Amino acid sequence: MKTRQSVLAFSIASVFLSQAAAAAVVKGKVVDTNQHPISNAKIHLHGKSNAVFTDANGNFSINIDVDSQLHISKDNYLDARQDVKSESDFVNVTLKPSSVESIVVFASALHKNNMEMASPVSVLSGDELKTKSKPTLGETLKGQPGIDASYFGPVSSSPIIRGLDGPRVKITQNGLDSSDASRVGPDHANTNDSLSATQIEVLRGPATLLYGSGAIGGVVNVVDNRIPMDQIEEFSGAFDSSHDSVSSTDTLSLLAEAGANNFNFHFDGVKRKGEDYKTPKFDVIDEHDGDVETFESVENTFIDSQQFNFGTSYIADHLTVGLSYGRIDTDYGIPAHSHHHHDHDHEGESEDAAEHEEEMPVFARVDQERWQGLLNYAMHDSWLEAIQVRAGYTQYQHSEIEDGAIGTTFKNKSSELRANFEHRILDWHGTFGYHFSNSDYAAIGEEAFTPATKTTNHAFYLLEEKQFGLLTLELGARVEKYKLESDVSTTHHDHDHADEAIEEPEADTIAYTLDKTNVSASIGGVYQYKEGHNVAINLSRSERAPLTAELLSNGVHVATGTYELGLGYHLEDGETHFEPENIQKEIANNLDVSFRRFEGNFGYTFNVYYNDIENYYYQTATDYIYSADHGLELNDHDHEDAMRVFKFESSDAKLYGAELDAHYRFDSSNRVKLFADSLVAKLKTDEYLPRIPSNKIGLNYEYVNNGLSFNVTGTHYMTQNNIASYETNTASYTLFDTSIQYDFNALNSDFVAYFNVDNITDELGFVHSSFIKDKAPLPGRNFKVGLRGYF
Repeated sequence: MKTRQSVLAFSIASVFLSQAAAAAVVKGKVVDTNQHPISNAKIHLHGKSNAVFTDANGNFSINIDVDSQLHISKDNYLDARQDVKSESDFVNVTLKPSSVESIVVFASALHKNNMEMASPVSVLSGDELKTKSKPTLGETLKGQPGIDASYFGPVSSSPIIRGLDGPRVKITQNGLDSSDASRVGPDHANTNDSLSATQIEVLRGPATLLYGSGAIGGVVNVVDNRIPMDQIEEFSGAFDSSHDSVSSTDTLSLLAEAGANNFNFHFDGVKRKGEDYKTPKFDVIDEHDGDVETFESVENTFIDSQQFNFGTSYIADHLTVGLSYGRIDTDYGIPAHSHHHHDHDHEGESEDAAEHEEEMPVFARVDQERWQGLLNYAMHDSWLEAIQVRAGYTQYQHSEIEDGAIGTTFKNKSSELRANFEHRILDWHGTFGYHFSNSDYAAIGEEAFTPATKTTNHAFYLLEEKQFGLLTLELGARVEKYKLESDVSTTHHDHDHADEAIEEPEADTIAYTLDKTNVSASIGGVYQYKEGHNVAINLSRSERAPLTAELLSNGVHVATGTYELGLGYHLEDGETHFEPENIQKEIANNLDVSFRRFEGNFGYTFNVYYNDIENYYYQTATDYIYSADHGLELNDHDHEDAMRVFKFESSDAKLYGAELDAHYRFDSSNRVKLFADSLVAKLKTDEYLPRIPSNKIGLNYEYVNNGLSFNVTGTHYMTQNNIASYETNTASYTLFDTSIQYDFNALNSDFVAYFNVDNITDELGFVHSSFIKDKAPLPGRNFKVGLRGYF
């Protein structure tokens, strides 16, 4: 395969490298405001694919062939841009320190850092990412203002952005959809691992212009180096080994990279194995007989996972071409998820044996193979500055295993292509592009509550910006053709209350197609009213059509303990009728305002937002229950295995709130951080939406000196009593976490030893946004010890 890739890379290079120019070498030095050299600062020449880095003395040299501009970036410093000419002898660059970490956002499309974005964004990277890394994205990110987690146990926890999750939050890997089934149900884990990431970006508010209607609530983009984007000069690698006490989880991750003659190679892998996690004592009340049982752990929350990614790239002055392959094999337990054998005849068995069989836990087996390709060609001295094409193909399978046999399987084959054309026309800098995605989804088995569906998207988008003095204006638009095709069951559930028997359902199906055109647009700006201060305003209108689970659900979702009906069904007199004629698009009108200070020792980001959503899709409790023996019937019966029936409806809604992230650095060693968020989410009828995360406020202290770093964080989650009619209040709780790490050198290599304690006080906490909040509280006190090495 390597030989074929080499031939392909050289073939593409021969096509694109037709323009040749005499190269000149520009040398320079990067220093801070105290004239101290800055090492490992990234120097990128506008119009080229490659970049160089400063040495230990802050020096660099870079080849240029026409007059151009250097983009200089370094974590914890403000980005700088420096015009250079081919005859320039030496360039001096001074970077100003930033009190708020300044990081280039991969998902921005226009090479912006987090302080320059019109819409709010958070980035986790470097040591902060390594310290906060958890097995799932939701648990890794939930401490960020405005970000929470769905929490179906620690191994299945997806991000919630400003109260929106599932189909409204796009999860991407290097800008391409992760293509798993985590958007279908909360018990389905996402397949992105934070241990292999170099940074994780969270775009709050609608990001539909670049990422489609699935990003109506925001985007979580996991960035890694599986396709190397910078030339690797020598072999290097890293490892990380750790042990968690709360679940006896052992984790080992490896990284290796090498490069020569413009070719680069990358490998990373993660192995994780753990048992059920421990909690403080908590009681579970049986819904039917009222019995109380006390637990000190959450059963069926084990994990056994291994994954790896391999990638290669060829990098020339103007061209980057690359390919990667990744594979995931994971088994994990699903808490509060047991399968009931209603069709088994237990006659002749003992009562204990029958009960044991009925309560047999189900675990998930996830297999995913993922290919990604990249082609980037950068031009000089042209209105068209760069062409980038990213493509991905994913085969995903999630099987639910019971007694060694597969009960239900969820499959998804998806392909995606994104072509960006970056340009500069009449002082407008922007990108236009084409985005294609195709998903072939199927669910097979007795718990397949959604039908097989094929979903296709074709979209064109445009994003432009222009500088007007201290104001940067940003305009964008996207037109997306959305098509959903499925063979839909029109089954009716007829129930005879007289003899407590049900007729066989009519298993008719029809070919159904939903065809919608989604149009999204935005206008925003960033005004730097003072050095190191700006205000950003972004107004957007985003449209989306319902996904399969929202539109076509009709069956038992055992993981959530509910019977689900989609928007396309009408429920009356114990019968379901498929009537999808009046499906309306969900339309979000969102206003974001951000105030930022990022100069000196004190910095902050303060966001306020208001999201007015027309035809908001949501689940609501009906007056019906469902049981295998009695079917659908009014909720005036009491059956041991009965489930509430929830139906998707649409109604106008409003979500508004605020987020604060403030830092103060006392000196080079001591820093304190305050963070908080607040959210109100309700229908226009003033009924609160379900499972909206609790508001939180937290304080973090960090000390760094001579290789030793220490931080402690306290986060208070407030009581959630703004609830839907069928929910219960969730009590407040406070979590304290701490970490200590020490950097040292041994055997001519750098090492980091670390020790973390999560939930120091062993607090009992329930997550309001979880479907199983009463059965799966947060883990108790956890000691984590680990060693990280670089070679």
